Amino acid sequence: MRIVVFEFMSLDGVVQAPGGPEEDTDGGFANGGWSHPYFDVEVMGPFISSSMEHAAGLLYGRKTYVGMAAAWPDQAGDPYADLMNGAKKYVASRTLTQADLTWNNSTLLSPADALGDIAALRAEGEGDLFVWGSSNLATQLLSGGLVDEMHLMIEPVLLGGGKSIFPKDAVARPLELVSTLGTSTGVVICTYRPR
Repeated sequence: MRIVVFEFMSLDGVVQAPGGPEEDTDGGFANGGWSHPYFDVEVMGPFISSSMEHAAGLLYGRKTYVGMAAAWPDQAGDPYADLMNGAKKYVASRTLTQADLTWNNSTLLSPADALGDIAALRAEGEGDLFVWGSSNLATQLLSGGLVDEMHLMIEPVLLGGGKSIFPKDAVARPLELVSTLGTSTGVVICTYRPR
Protein backbone atom coordinates (compact mmCIF):
# COMPACT_ATOMS: atom_id res chain seq x y z
CA MET A 1 0.00 0.00 0.00
CA ARG A 2 1.30 3.45 -0.86
CA ILE A 3 1.03 6.32 1.60
CA VAL A 4 0.01 9.46 -0.35
CA VAL A 5 -0.07 12.87 1.35
CA PHE A 6 -2.45 15.59 0.08
CA GLU A 7 -1.97 19.14 1.33
CA PHE A 8 -3.26 22.59 0.53
CA MET A 9 -0.07 24.62 1.09
CA SER A 10 0.83 28.29 1.06
CA LEU A 11 3.88 29.37 -0.91
CA ASP A 12 5.82 29.59 2.37
CA GLY A 13 4.92 26.01 3.33
CA VAL A 14 2.02 26.55 5.74
CA VAL A 15 -0.75 23.92 5.79
CA GLN A 16 -2.63 25.06 8.89
CA ALA A 17 -6.41 25.66 8.70
CA PRO A 18 -6.95 26.01 4.95
CA GLY A 19 -10.68 25.37 5.30
CA GLY A 20 -12.01 27.90 7.79
CA PRO A 21 -11.27 30.50 10.48
CA GLU A 22 -12.03 28.17 13.41
CA GLU A 23 -10.47 25.03 11.91
CA ASP A 24 -7.18 25.25 13.82
CA THR A 25 -6.17 28.34 15.78
CA ASP A 26 -3.21 26.70 17.56
CA GLY A 27 -0.40 29.16 18.18
CA GLY A 28 -2.75 32.09 17.61
CA PHE A 29 -3.11 31.29 13.89
CA ALA A 30 -5.52 33.90 12.52
CA ASN A 31 -5.51 33.15 8.78
CA GLY A 32 -7.87 30.17 8.75
CA GLY A 33 -9.73 29.73 5.48
CA TRP A 34 -6.87 31.13 3.39
CA SER A 35 -7.25 28.44 0.73
CA HIS A 36 -10.80 29.18 -0.48
CA PRO A 37 -10.05 32.08 -2.88
CA TYR A 38 -7.58 29.89 -4.78
CA PHE A 39 -9.70 26.76 -5.29
CA ASP A 40 -10.07 26.24 -9.04
CA VAL A 41 -13.17 24.08 -9.35
CA GLU A 42 -12.42 23.21 -12.99
CA VAL A 43 -8.92 21.83 -12.31
CA MET A 44 -8.55 21.06 -8.59
CA GLY A 45 -12.00 19.48 -8.25
CA PRO A 46 -11.42 16.80 -10.93
CA PHE A 47 -7.83 16.22 -9.71
CA ILE A 48 -9.00 15.54 -6.16
CA SER A 49 -12.05 13.50 -7.22
CA SER A 50 -10.12 11.30 -9.65
CA SER A 51 -7.46 10.69 -7.01
CA MET A 52 -10.08 9.70 -4.44
CA GLU A 53 -11.49 7.06 -6.78
CA HIS A 54 -8.24 5.13 -6.32
CA ALA A 55 -8.10 5.39 -2.53
CA ALA A 56 -8.00 2.16 -0.58
CA GLY A 57 -8.46 4.20 2.57
CA LEU A 58 -7.97 7.51 4.36
CA LEU A 59 -5.49 8.17 7.15
CA TYR A 60 -6.08 10.97 9.64
CA GLY A 61 -4.59 12.47 12.74
CA ARG A 62 -6.99 13.26 15.59
CA LYS A 63 -7.79 16.92 14.84
CA THR A 64 -8.39 16.41 11.14
CA TYR A 65 -10.49 13.30 11.77
CA VAL A 66 -12.72 15.12 14.27
CA GLY A 67 -13.28 17.98 11.81
CA MET A 68 -13.97 15.68 8.86
CA ALA A 69 -16.26 13.42 10.89
CA ALA A 70 -18.31 16.46 11.86
CA ALA A 71 -18.64 17.66 8.25
CA TRP A 72 -18.92 14.77 5.79
CA PRO A 73 -21.61 12.36 7.08
CA ASP A 74 -24.34 14.99 6.57
CA GLN A 75 -23.39 15.48 2.91
CA ALA A 76 -24.55 12.08 1.65
CA GLY A 77 -25.80 11.99 -1.93
CA ASP A 78 -22.94 14.01 -3.42
CA PRO A 79 -20.62 11.66 -5.35
CA TYR A 80 -17.48 12.98 -3.63
CA ALA A 81 -19.15 12.86 -0.20
CA ASP A 82 -20.21 9.30 -0.91
CA LEU A 83 -16.56 8.41 -1.64
CA MET A 84 -15.45 10.04 1.62
CA ASN A 85 -18.20 8.46 3.69
CA GLY A 86 -17.75 4.99 2.20
CA ALA A 87 -13.96 4.87 2.45
CA LYS A 88 -12.07 2.99 5.16
CA LYS A 89 -10.66 5.46 7.63
CA TYR A 90 -7.65 4.92 9.90
CA VAL A 91 -7.11 7.31 12.79
CA ALA A 92 -3.87 8.00 14.66
CA SER A 93 -4.67 9.34 18.12
CA ARG A 94 -3.44 8.93 21.67
CA THR A 95 -6.63 10.39 23.16
CA LEU A 96 -9.57 9.07 21.12
CA THR A 97 -11.01 5.59 21.68
CA GLN A 98 -12.64 3.31 19.13
CA ALA A 99 -16.01 4.31 20.64
CA ASP A 100 -15.26 7.96 19.74
CA LEU A 101 -14.97 7.09 16.05
CA THR A 102 -18.58 7.51 14.96
CA TRP A 103 -17.92 8.14 11.25
CA ASN A 104 -18.60 4.82 9.51
CA ASN A 105 -15.71 2.53 8.53
CA SER A 106 -13.32 4.18 11.05
CA THR A 107 -10.59 2.24 12.84
CA LEU A 108 -8.34 3.50 15.62
CA LEU A 109 -4.67 2.69 15.15
CA SER A 110 -2.65 1.63 18.18
CA PRO A 111 -2.32 4.67 20.48
CA ALA A 112 1.08 3.33 21.54
CA ASP A 113 2.38 2.61 18.03
CA ALA A 114 0.31 4.20 15.26
CA LEU A 115 3.37 4.49 13.01
CA GLY A 116 3.98 0.75 13.45
CA ASP A 117 0.40 0.05 12.38
CA ILE A 118 0.81 2.36 9.38
CA ALA A 119 4.06 0.64 8.40
CA ALA A 120 2.25 -2.72 8.58
CA LEU A 121 -0.60 -1.44 6.39
CA ARG A 122 1.95 -0.11 3.93
CA ALA A 123 3.79 -3.45 3.82
CA GLU A 124 0.75 -5.71 3.56
CA GLY A 125 -2.06 -3.73 1.95
CA GLU A 126 -2.80 -2.78 -1.63
CA GLY A 127 -3.77 0.52 -3.22
CA ASP A 128 -3.28 4.02 -1.86
CA LEU A 129 -3.82 5.23 1.67
CA PHE A 130 -4.43 9.00 1.55
CA VAL A 131 -3.41 11.44 4.25
CA TRP A 132 -5.49 14.64 4.12
CA GLY A 133 -4.26 17.53 6.23
CA SER A 134 -3.14 16.00 9.54
CA SER A 135 0.04 18.09 9.65
CA ASN A 136 1.55 16.46 12.75
CA LEU A 137 0.94 12.98 11.38
CA ALA A 138 2.28 13.93 7.94
CA THR A 139 5.47 15.24 9.56
CA GLN A 140 5.94 12.00 11.48
CA LEU A 141 5.34 9.94 8.33
CA LEU A 142 7.90 11.98 6.39
CA SER A 143 10.41 11.67 9.25
CA GLY A 144 9.87 7.91 9.35
CA GLY A 145 10.30 7.42 5.59
CA LEU A 146 6.70 6.23 5.26
CA VAL A 147 5.50 8.61 2.52
CA ASP A 148 5.47 7.27 -1.04
CA GLU A 149 4.00 10.30 -2.78
CA MET A 150 2.92 13.87 -2.02
CA HIS A 151 0.36 16.00 -3.86
CA LEU A 152 1.06 19.57 -2.78
CA MET A 153 -1.47 22.15 -3.95
CA ILE A 154 0.79 25.19 -3.62
CA GLU A 155 -1.23 28.38 -3.43
CA PRO A 156 -0.02 31.90 -4.26
CA VAL A 157 -0.21 33.35 -0.77
CA LEU A 158 2.37 33.97 1.97
CA LEU A 159 1.02 33.39 5.48
CA GLY A 160 4.10 34.31 7.48
CA GLY A 161 3.84 31.43 9.94
CA GLY A 162 1.79 28.41 10.91
CA LYS A 163 2.03 24.65 10.85
CA SER A 164 4.07 22.88 8.19
CA ILE A 165 4.45 19.21 7.33
CA PHE A 166 8.20 19.39 6.75
CA PRO A 167 10.45 17.85 9.42
CA LYS A 168 12.91 20.22 11.07
CA ASP A 169 15.59 17.65 11.83
CA ALA A 170 18.33 18.79 9.40
CA VAL A 171 17.98 15.55 7.38
CA ALA A 172 18.05 15.94 3.59
CA ARG A 173 15.25 14.09 1.82
CA PRO A 174 15.67 14.30 -1.98
CA LEU A 175 12.43 14.25 -3.98
CA GLU A 176 11.54 13.63 -7.60
CA LEU A 177 9.03 15.98 -9.23
CA VAL A 178 6.65 13.60 -11.02
CA SER A 179 4.13 16.06 -12.42
CA THR A 180 2.79 19.62 -12.23
CA LEU A 181 -0.61 21.00 -13.04
CA GLY A 182 -1.40 24.71 -13.15
CA THR A 183 -4.72 26.39 -12.40
CA SER A 184 -6.40 29.65 -13.35
CA THR A 185 -6.06 30.87 -9.75
CA GLY A 186 -2.28 30.49 -9.61
CA VAL A 187 -2.25 27.21 -7.70
CA VAL A 188 0.35 24.69 -8.87
CA ILE A 189 -0.37 21.07 -8.03
CA CYS A 190 3.00 19.37 -7.63
CA THR A 191 3.38 15.63 -7.25
CA TYR A 192 6.60 14.45 -5.60
CA ARG A 193 8.02 11.04 -4.75
CA PRO A 194 11.06 10.24 -2.61
CA ARG A 195 14.17 9.38 -4.60
